[in-house]
Amino acid sequence: MTDTFTLVHLSDVHLSPITGFHARHWNAKRALGFLNWQRGRRRVHLRSVAERLAADALAQAPDHIAVTGDLANLGLPGEYAAALEWLKALGEPERVSVVPGNHDIYTGRLGGASCLDSWAPYMRNSESWKRDEAVRFPYVRTQGPVALIGLNSAVPTPPFVAAGELGRAQLEQFALCLERLAEAKFIRVVLIHHPPLPGLAPPRRALQDAAAFSDVLDRYGAELVLHGHNHREMLSWRAHSGRGVPVLGVSSASSAHAHKDEPLARYYLLRIKRDDGAVHIHCETRGLTSPDGEVISLGRRDLVAPPR
Repeated sequence: MTDTFTLVHLSDVHLSPITGFHARHWNAKRALGFLNWQRGRRRVHLRSVAERLAADALAQAPDHIAVTGDLANLGLPGEYAAALEWLKALGEPERVSVVPGNHDIYTGRLGGASCLDSWAPYMRNSESWKRDEAVRFPYVRTQGPVALIGLNSAVPTPPFVAAGELGRAQLEQFALCLERLAEAKFIRVVLIHHPPLPGLAPPRRALQDAAAFSDVLDRYGAELVLHGHNHREMLSWRAHSGRGVPVLGVSSASSAHAHKDEPLARYYLLRIKRDDGAVHIHCETRGLTSPDGEVISLGRRDLVAPPR
C-alpha cells in the first residue's frame, strides 16, 4: 500500500469569547482562570484566527482532522456548545476526532454538563472496532490504513495546576489497543492532550503517569503520537524494537499574538503512507507569520528517527 493518508493536527484553540458565565459556575479556580483570561489570554487567542487556520486546513482536503484538546477555557457549558459548532464546521464526526484537554475538564461537571457528552460523536469508536462502549477511553477510529487512538489525560485539578493523568485502567486498555491494531497491520496514531513523556512539561503541567505511558509505548509501539498543551512545536522520540516513535507536539491554532515563547497560530499537515513495509511520515507546519497575514507553509520535514 503506497496511498497517502493526509491528517491535520490542530490543538489548543481556546475558543473565545467566554459566554454563559453564571453565578453558580464560580469557584476559586474559575475565578483565577477568568482573571488570567482577562489580563492577557483574551488578546492572544482569537476565534477568528482559529477559523482562518481551520479554513486553510480544509482547503488541503485532508482525510481526517485530529484536535488534541483545550477547545474551551474554563470548562463552561456555553463553551462546550460553541466548541461543538466549531467542530461541526470542521466536518462530520466520521472525519474529525477530538480528545479533551485540561481546560475542557477544568473543575469537574457543572449541573450535568460535560464536554465528554457534548462532543461524544467526535470521540466514538468506529463500527469495526467492537469493544465495551461503556469504556469511553481509549477510543479507536479506523479510516483506511490508519487507526486513531484517543486518550483522555484531562482530570479536574486545583488552582494553579494543569497536570493530567491517564490512570491504570485506561493504560491497560491502551496497551490492548496497540497490540490488537499492530496485529491488524494498522498505522497507529495516538491522540493525547498532555505531552506524554517524562520531562516534557513542568510538574504542575505534566502528565503524572508519563513514565507508565512510556512503558506501554516501549512494549507495544506506535507509528505516531500527537499532543498539544505546551503551545509550541515539539518533537521527541521513544525507541521501540529498534525503531523510533515520533512524539509530536503542536502550537496553539488560535494565537494572534506571540505570548512568552509561544509562536503565532500553527497546525500540522501530516502525510502518512506505508511503502515496502515501512511507515513514512511527512510533516508540514502551516500558520501565521503576522497577525493579519496569510496562512502559509512554515516548514517541512520527514519524521525520521535520529541515529542511535
